[in-house]
Amino acid sequence: MATDWLGSIVSINCGESLGVYQGRVSAVDQVSQTISLTRPFHNGVKCLVPEVTFRAGDITELKILEIPGPGDSRQCGDLHQTEMSIPGVGCQVGPSQNGTGKVLKKPISSSAPQNIPRRTDMKNQDIIISPQQQCSKSYMDRHVETLTQSKGFRRRHNSWSSSSRHPNQVTPKKSGLKNGQMKSKDDECFGDDIDEIPDTDFDFEGNLALFDKAAVFEEIETYERRSGTRSRGTPNEKPARYRHDENILESEPIVYRRIVVPQNANKEFCTDSGLVVPSVSYELHKKLLSVAEKHGLTLERRLEMTGVCASQMALSLLGGPNRLNPKNVHQRPTVALLCGPHVKGAQGISCGRHLSNHDVHVILFLPNFVKMLESITNELNLFSKTQGQQVSSVRDLPDTPVDLVINCLDCHENAFLRDQPWYKAVVDWANQNRAPVLSIDPPINEMEQGIDAKWSLALGLPLPLGERAGRVYLCDIGIPQKVFQEVGINYHSPFGCKFVIPLHST
Repeated sequence: MATDWLGSIVSINCGESLGVYQGRVSAVDQVSQTISLTRPFHNGVKCLVPEVTFRAGDITELKILEIPGPGDSRQCGDLHQTEMSIPGVGCQVGPSQNGTGKVLKKPISSSAPQNIPRRTDMKNQDIIISPQQQCSKSYMDRHVETLTQSKGFRRRHNSWSSSSRHPNQVTPKKSGLKNGQMKSKDDECFGDDIDEIPDTDFDFEGNLALFDKAAVFEEIETYERRSGTRSRGTPNEKPARYRHDENILESEPIVYRRIVVPQNANKEFCTDSGLVVPSVSYELHKKLLSVAEKHGLTLERRLEMTGVCASQMALSLLGGPNRLNPKNVHQRPTVALLCGPHVKGAQGISCGRHLSNHDVHVILFLPNFVKMLESITNELNLFSKTQGQQVSSVRDLPDTPVDLVINCLDCHENAFLRDQPWYKAVVDWANQNRAPVLSIDPPINEMEQGIDAKWSLALGLPLPLGERAGRVYLCDIGIPQKVFQEVGINYHSPFGCKFVIPLHST
């Protein structure tokens, strides 16, 4: 019975140490329990020796890949090129020469599928087919017929069809016969001759460079212009794009200098949009307020407008909606309001009243005087109705830094207040406190400012403030345009949609 398997192609798994061998069975010795393979392959690589012999104790699994037919020779041909999958426990093979099936089983198998190397195809050569090679050729014919009959088989790639031939398949010499007997089964299976297919890759960049986009767009534009359809434009033309705050309609040229004062301004500012805002002298500013009061813009109205604008700016400096909302009641900001016994002080008290109404903790400092101005008395009466705190001594001011200090101590007139003890004490406290300072309508002379400000708020038109005033802001206190014209100022409002705007030095 052992001789029945001679000539069969088998795969022998010898475990992880020895690996997997494939070859054709050349000898089987039942006495010594050995099996020999001719032309063997070890782990997919052809062995250097023509024959190898295995003992039964070294074999983990034996798989029969091919059993020769009745007319096949057991000693001819090379190993069939195929990809083998070795099952985990044994394998069932086809019927043997005597018509009975054979099943070989081994206990354990852990080897992965192995690939038998393929030989390169021999092209355009005259080869004499020997009788030993004829049996392998008949096997290849059966293999090709099986592939052609399988459903959905298609030629995948030229290089695959070139490298997937059997080593024993012979390419006959080409002749002029198209349908002759020399036409191989490979041509019937794979179609066109592989020699006629170019091996070079397709040049994508070169073919793309042949496409003239400018000429195509020009042709399209010419056609649409003749047919009256809407032109799509050439690649060089870019449609105009506008921001959400730009007007798409044509308008007159922008005039950036729309405020002209009668005398040359000592200093000029500009807004964020580029409008020029000149400064005015204190005498012209005082005259402007006097004319406005004559026309009905009384001091009480100016105080209210100043208090509203200053409080809006202070609320923004304190954090705006991020700081002042119901979820941050534990972070209630504290503002120290320093006021003197004059109109500037009354403006500060009005600002403190609006801040207190917006849930800001306000500490108002105002020195004690026997007689106060009527405007201050009125503002204090309103402030007393809020939750704000009023103090008259520096000792009652907070020892810790506050969120903001609003300075209304200085006045354009009455410079003798700077020599008062309370003034000096408050200035020292403000300079020692690390809170930022906002000055409302500061004086021109920098020597009169005892406290350096980070921000300054000007009213109507700015004065020529110095560096100690910090960044200058301008607020609208409601002076009509004809009032400016009456004092000789050609005025056009620079505020736009706001009541407080920042100014930049030119």
